Amino acid sequence: MKDNGSRSKAPGASTPAVTTGDSQPAASPRVPKPLVRIRGLTYRRGSLVVFEDLDLDIQRGAVTAVMGPSGTGKTTLLKLITGQLRPDAGSIEVDGLNIQGLDKPQLFKLRRRMGMLFQSNALLTDLSVFDNVAYPLREHTDLSPSMLRKVVLLKLEAVGLRGARDLMPSALSGGMARRAALARAIALDPMMILYDEPFTGQDPISMGVLIALIRHLNDAAGLTSIVVSHDVRETASIADYLYVISQGRIIAQGSPAEVEADDSEWVRQFMGGLPDGPVHFHYPGPPLAQDLLRRSAA
Repeated sequence: MKDNGSRSKAPGASTPAVTTGDSQPAASPRVPKPLVRIRGLTYRRGSLVVFEDLDLDIQRGAVTAVMGPSGTGKTTLLKLITGQLRPDAGSIEVDGLNIQGLDKPQLFKLRRRMGMLFQSNALLTDLSVFDNVAYPLREHTDLSPSMLRKVVLLKLEAVGLRGARDLMPSALSGGMARRAALARAIALDPMMILYDEPFTGQDPISMGVLIALIRHLNDAAGLTSIVVSHDVRETASIADYLYVISQGRIIAQGSPAEVEADDSEWVRQFMGGLPDGPVHFHYPGPPLAQDLLRRSAA
Protein backbone atom coordinates (compact mmCIF):
# COMPACT_ATOMS: atom_id res chain seq x y z
CA MET A 1 0.00 0.00 0.00
CA LYS A 2 1.41 3.36 -1.02
CA ASP A 3 -0.79 6.03 0.49
CA ASN A 4 -0.23 7.34 3.99
CA GLY A 5 -1.69 10.80 3.64
CA SER A 6 0.01 11.94 0.43
CA ARG A 7 -1.68 12.03 -2.94
CA SER A 8 -2.35 8.50 -4.17
CA LYS A 9 -1.38 7.25 -7.57
CA ALA A 10 -4.53 5.90 -9.16
CA PRO A 11 -4.46 2.35 -10.52
CA GLY A 12 -3.46 1.96 -14.16
CA ALA A 13 -1.79 5.37 -14.26
CA SER A 14 1.25 4.10 -16.16
CA THR A 15 2.54 0.94 -17.83
CA PRO A 16 6.19 -0.18 -17.81
CA ALA A 17 7.91 -0.61 -21.16
CA VAL A 18 7.87 -4.10 -22.63
CA THR A 19 10.94 -5.53 -24.39
CA THR A 20 11.28 -8.53 -26.67
CA GLY A 21 13.95 -11.24 -26.56
CA ASP A 22 15.98 -9.19 -29.10
CA SER A 23 16.06 -6.28 -26.65
CA GLN A 24 13.89 -4.29 -29.05
CA PRO A 25 11.15 -2.29 -27.36
CA ALA A 26 7.76 -3.75 -28.10
CA ALA A 27 4.50 -1.91 -28.12
CA SER A 28 3.24 -1.43 -24.58
CA PRO A 29 -0.14 -2.97 -23.88
CA ARG A 30 -2.81 -0.30 -23.98
CA VAL A 31 -4.29 0.46 -20.60
CA PRO A 32 -7.99 1.25 -21.00
CA LYS A 33 -8.94 4.71 -19.87
CA PRO A 34 -10.89 4.66 -16.62
CA LEU A 35 -14.58 5.42 -16.91
CA VAL A 36 -14.29 7.94 -14.07
CA ARG A 37 -11.07 9.90 -13.60
CA ILE A 38 -10.71 12.28 -10.65
CA ARG A 39 -7.63 14.43 -10.21
CA GLY A 40 -6.79 16.94 -7.47
CA LEU A 41 -10.37 17.00 -6.16
CA THR A 42 -10.95 19.48 -3.36
CA TYR A 43 -14.41 20.11 -1.98
CA ARG A 44 -15.37 22.18 1.04
CA ARG A 45 -18.62 22.64 2.87
CA GLY A 46 -18.18 25.95 4.64
CA SER A 47 -15.06 25.63 6.78
CA LEU A 48 -15.20 21.82 6.61
CA VAL A 49 -12.80 20.24 4.11
CA VAL A 50 -14.60 17.15 2.78
CA PHE A 51 -11.96 16.21 0.17
CA GLU A 52 -8.48 17.59 -0.32
CA ASP A 53 -6.36 16.95 -3.43
CA LEU A 54 -8.00 13.58 -4.10
CA ASP A 55 -6.99 11.32 -7.02
CA LEU A 56 -9.26 8.38 -7.84
CA ASP A 57 -9.99 6.15 -10.85
CA ILE A 58 -13.00 3.94 -11.56
CA GLN A 59 -11.95 1.29 -14.06
CA ARG A 60 -14.35 0.15 -16.78
CA GLY A 61 -16.11 -3.13 -16.13
CA ALA A 62 -14.99 -3.33 -12.51
CA VAL A 63 -16.75 -3.16 -9.16
CA THR A 64 -14.96 -0.38 -7.28
CA ALA A 65 -15.77 0.24 -3.63
CA VAL A 66 -15.31 3.48 -1.73
CA MET A 67 -15.31 2.78 1.99
CA GLY A 68 -14.91 4.77 5.16
CA PRO A 69 -16.73 5.67 8.36
CA SER A 70 -20.02 7.55 8.31
CA GLY A 71 -19.58 11.24 7.61
CA THR A 72 -16.42 10.93 5.50
CA GLY A 73 -18.07 12.19 2.31
CA LYS A 74 -18.79 8.95 0.46
CA THR A 75 -22.25 10.04 -0.69
CA THR A 76 -20.85 13.50 -1.43
CA LEU A 77 -18.39 11.83 -3.81
CA LEU A 78 -21.28 10.28 -5.75
CA LYS A 79 -22.94 13.70 -6.00
CA LEU A 80 -19.72 15.17 -7.35
CA ILE A 81 -19.39 12.40 -9.95
CA THR A 82 -22.98 12.95 -11.13
CA GLY A 83 -22.58 16.73 -11.25
CA GLN A 84 -25.04 17.52 -8.47
CA LEU A 85 -22.21 19.29 -6.63
CA ARG A 86 -19.32 21.31 -8.02
CA PRO A 87 -15.77 20.87 -6.69
CA ASP A 88 -13.76 23.80 -5.41
CA ALA A 89 -10.69 22.54 -7.27
CA GLY A 90 -9.62 19.65 -9.45
CA SER A 91 -11.28 17.79 -12.30
CA ILE A 92 -13.84 15.00 -12.65
CA GLU A 93 -14.12 13.18 -15.98
CA VAL A 94 -16.81 10.62 -16.78
CA ASP A 95 -16.33 8.68 -20.02
CA GLY A 96 -13.91 11.36 -21.18
CA LEU A 97 -16.26 14.26 -20.44
CA ASN A 98 -15.27 16.93 -17.95
CA ILE A 99 -18.27 17.25 -15.65
CA GLN A 100 -17.57 20.90 -14.81
CA GLY A 101 -17.58 21.84 -18.50
CA LEU A 102 -21.01 20.43 -19.34
CA ASP A 103 -24.11 22.57 -19.68
CA LYS A 104 -27.43 21.30 -18.29
CA PRO A 105 -28.63 19.42 -21.40
CA GLN A 106 -25.24 17.73 -21.75
CA LEU A 107 -25.18 16.83 -18.05
CA PHE A 108 -28.71 15.39 -18.16
CA LYS A 109 -27.78 13.35 -21.24
CA LEU A 110 -24.77 11.92 -19.40
CA ARG A 111 -26.84 11.16 -16.30
CA ARG A 112 -29.21 9.05 -18.38
CA ARG A 113 -26.28 6.69 -18.85
CA MET A 114 -25.90 6.30 -15.09
CA GLY A 115 -28.08 4.25 -12.76
CA MET A 116 -28.44 5.19 -9.10
CA LEU A 117 -29.44 2.96 -6.22
CA PHE A 118 -30.34 5.29 -3.37
CA GLN A 119 -29.80 4.35 0.26
CA SER A 120 -33.49 5.11 0.91
CA ASN A 121 -34.54 3.31 -2.32
CA ALA A 122 -36.50 6.46 -3.33
CA LEU A 123 -39.42 4.46 -4.73
CA LEU A 124 -42.46 6.55 -5.69
CA THR A 125 -44.97 5.48 -3.07
CA ASP A 126 -48.10 6.03 -5.17
CA LEU A 127 -46.84 3.87 -8.05
CA SER A 128 -46.71 0.09 -8.27
CA VAL A 129 -43.44 -1.79 -8.61
CA PHE A 130 -44.07 -2.08 -12.36
CA ASP A 131 -44.70 1.64 -12.76
CA ASN A 132 -41.66 2.57 -10.66
CA VAL A 133 -39.43 0.61 -13.02
CA ALA A 134 -41.31 1.91 -16.06
CA TYR A 135 -40.98 5.55 -14.95
CA PRO A 136 -37.52 6.30 -16.46
CA LEU A 137 -38.49 4.47 -19.65
CA ARG A 138 -41.60 6.61 -20.04
CA GLU A 139 -39.63 9.77 -19.33
CA HIS A 140 -36.65 9.13 -21.59
CA THR A 141 -37.71 6.75 -24.38
CA ASP A 142 -40.41 6.42 -27.04
CA LEU A 143 -40.99 2.71 -26.52
CA SER A 144 -44.40 1.36 -27.45
CA PRO A 145 -46.53 0.14 -24.52
CA SER A 146 -45.97 -3.49 -25.49
CA MET A 147 -42.19 -3.09 -25.76
CA LEU A 148 -42.05 -1.08 -22.53
CA ARG A 149 -43.92 -3.87 -20.73
CA LYS A 150 -41.42 -6.45 -21.97
CA VAL A 151 -38.43 -4.36 -20.88
CA VAL A 152 -39.90 -3.80 -17.40
CA LEU A 153 -40.67 -7.49 -16.96
CA LEU A 154 -37.12 -8.39 -18.01
CA LYS A 155 -35.64 -5.95 -15.50
CA LEU A 156 -37.89 -7.28 -12.73
CA GLU A 157 -37.00 -10.84 -13.68
CA ALA A 158 -33.32 -9.96 -13.33
CA VAL A 159 -33.86 -9.02 -9.67
CA GLY A 160 -36.39 -11.76 -8.91
CA LEU A 161 -39.47 -9.52 -8.63
CA ARG A 162 -41.45 -10.20 -11.82
CA GLY A 163 -44.19 -11.77 -9.71
CA ALA A 164 -44.35 -8.67 -7.49
CA ARG A 165 -44.93 -6.19 -10.31
CA ASP A 166 -48.42 -5.18 -9.15
CA LEU A 167 -47.48 -4.62 -5.49
CA MET A 168 -47.21 -1.15 -4.03
CA PRO A 169 -43.99 -0.10 -2.26
CA SER A 170 -45.74 -0.21 1.12
CA ALA A 171 -46.30 -3.95 0.64
CA LEU A 172 -42.61 -4.72 0.04
CA SER A 173 -40.08 -5.95 2.55
CA GLY A 174 -36.84 -3.99 2.91
CA GLY A 175 -34.98 -6.39 0.65
CA MET A 176 -37.71 -6.39 -1.99
CA ALA A 177 -37.83 -2.59 -2.01
CA ARG A 178 -34.07 -2.45 -2.51
CA ARG A 179 -34.30 -4.88 -5.44
CA ALA A 180 -37.19 -2.93 -6.99
CA ALA A 181 -35.03 0.19 -6.82
CA LEU A 182 -32.20 -1.76 -8.46
CA ALA A 183 -34.50 -2.85 -11.29
CA ARG A 184 -35.34 0.82 -11.88
CA ALA A 185 -31.62 1.72 -11.81
CA ILE A 186 -30.91 -0.68 -14.70
CA ALA A 187 -34.06 0.18 -16.68
CA LEU A 188 -32.22 2.38 -19.20
CA ASP A 189 -29.28 -0.04 -19.60
CA PRO A 190 -26.75 2.35 -18.04
CA MET A 191 -23.00 2.17 -18.51
CA MET A 192 -22.48 2.62 -14.77
CA ILE A 193 -24.42 2.09 -11.54
CA LEU A 194 -23.73 4.00 -8.35
CA TYR A 195 -24.74 2.21 -5.15
CA ASP A 196 -25.19 4.40 -2.07
CA GLU A 197 -24.90 2.18 1.04
CA PRO A 198 -26.76 -0.73 -0.61
CA PHE A 199 -26.47 -3.08 2.38
CA THR A 200 -27.79 -0.74 5.08
CA GLY A 201 -30.84 -2.12 6.89
CA GLN A 202 -30.81 -5.47 5.09
CA ASP A 203 -31.26 -8.83 6.81
CA PRO A 204 -28.62 -11.52 6.12
CA ILE A 205 -30.63 -13.21 3.35
CA SER A 206 -31.48 -9.94 1.59
CA MET A 207 -27.87 -8.84 1.93
CA GLY A 208 -26.64 -12.06 0.35
CA VAL A 209 -29.08 -11.63 -2.53
CA LEU A 210 -27.93 -8.04 -3.10
CA ILE A 211 -24.26 -9.01 -3.01
CA ALA A 212 -24.85 -11.67 -5.66
CA LEU A 213 -26.99 -9.32 -7.79
CA ILE A 214 -24.44 -6.50 -7.81
CA ARG A 215 -21.67 -8.81 -8.96
CA HIS A 216 -23.83 -10.71 -11.45
CA LEU A 217 -25.36 -7.61 -13.06
CA ASN A 218 -21.96 -5.95 -13.33
CA ASP A 219 -20.43 -8.92 -15.14
CA ALA A 220 -23.41 -10.10 -17.20
CA ALA A 221 -24.40 -6.65 -18.46
CA GLY A 222 -20.87 -5.29 -18.85
CA LEU A 223 -21.48 -2.52 -16.32
CA THR A 224 -19.15 -0.45 -14.20
CA SER A 225 -20.15 -0.29 -10.55
CA ILE A 226 -19.28 2.13 -7.75
CA VAL A 227 -20.27 0.83 -4.32
CA VAL A 228 -20.18 3.30 -1.44
CA SER A 229 -20.39 1.52 1.89
CA HIS A 230 -19.05 1.13 5.41
CA ASP A 231 -19.97 -2.59 5.46
CA VAL A 232 -16.46 -3.98 5.16
CA ARG A 233 -16.92 -7.72 4.71
CA GLU A 234 -19.87 -7.55 2.33
CA THR A 235 -18.27 -4.89 0.15
CA ALA A 236 -14.84 -6.52 0.04
CA SER A 237 -16.41 -9.81 -1.04
CA ILE A 238 -17.50 -8.41 -4.42
CA ALA A 239 -15.12 -5.51 -5.08
CA ASP A 240 -12.29 -5.66 -7.59
CA TYR A 241 -10.67 -2.54 -6.13
CA LEU A 242 -11.09 -0.70 -2.83
CA TYR A 243 -10.52 2.87 -1.73
CA VAL A 244 -10.60 3.67 1.99
CA ILE A 245 -11.22 7.34 2.74
CA SER A 246 -10.76 9.29 5.97
CA GLN A 247 -10.51 13.00 6.69
CA GLY A 248 -10.72 13.94 3.04
CA ARG A 249 -7.91 11.70 1.82
CA ILE A 250 -7.38 8.19 0.50
CA ILE A 251 -5.56 6.34 3.26
CA ALA A 252 -5.50 2.92 1.56
CA GLN A 253 -6.26 1.48 -1.84
CA GLY A 254 -5.81 -1.76 -3.73
CA SER A 255 -7.40 -5.16 -4.10
CA PRO A 256 -9.38 -6.41 -1.07
CA ALA A 257 -6.43 -8.63 -0.12
CA GLU A 258 -3.99 -5.71 -0.35
CA VAL A 259 -6.14 -3.44 1.80
CA GLU A 260 -6.69 -6.22 4.35
CA ALA A 261 -2.90 -6.58 4.60
CA ASP A 262 -2.31 -2.84 5.08
CA ASP A 263 -0.29 -2.29 8.24
CA SER A 264 -1.48 1.22 9.09
CA GLU A 265 -3.18 1.44 12.46
CA TRP A 266 -6.24 3.29 11.16
CA VAL A 267 -6.87 0.84 8.31
CA ARG A 268 -6.51 -2.13 10.67
CA GLN A 269 -9.03 -0.57 13.05
CA PHE A 270 -11.55 0.16 10.28
CA MET A 271 -11.24 -3.13 8.42
CA GLY A 272 -11.31 -5.13 11.66
CA GLY A 273 -14.03 -3.11 13.38
CA LEU A 274 -11.80 -2.64 16.43
CA PRO A 275 -13.04 -0.40 19.29
CA ASP A 276 -9.57 0.93 20.15
CA GLY A 277 -7.23 2.71 17.79
CA PRO A 278 -6.77 6.11 16.15
CA VAL A 279 -10.56 6.58 16.18
CA HIS A 280 -11.31 6.88 19.88
CA PHE A 281 -14.32 5.34 21.58
CA HIS A 282 -14.89 8.38 23.83
CA TYR A 283 -15.95 11.75 22.48
CA PRO A 284 -13.34 14.36 23.53
CA GLY A 285 -14.01 15.85 26.97
CA PRO A 286 -12.39 16.64 30.32
CA PRO A 287 -11.12 13.78 32.50
CA LEU A 288 -13.87 11.80 34.22
CA ALA A 289 -12.54 12.57 37.72
CA GLN A 290 -12.62 16.29 36.97
CA ASP A 291 -16.22 16.06 35.77
CA LEU A 292 -17.31 14.06 38.82
CA LEU A 293 -15.73 16.55 41.25
CA ARG A 294 -17.40 19.57 39.70
CA ARG A 295 -19.97 21.12 42.00
CA SER A 296 -21.89 23.11 39.44
CA ALA A 297 -24.90 21.56 37.73
CA ALA A 298 -24.38 20.02 34.31
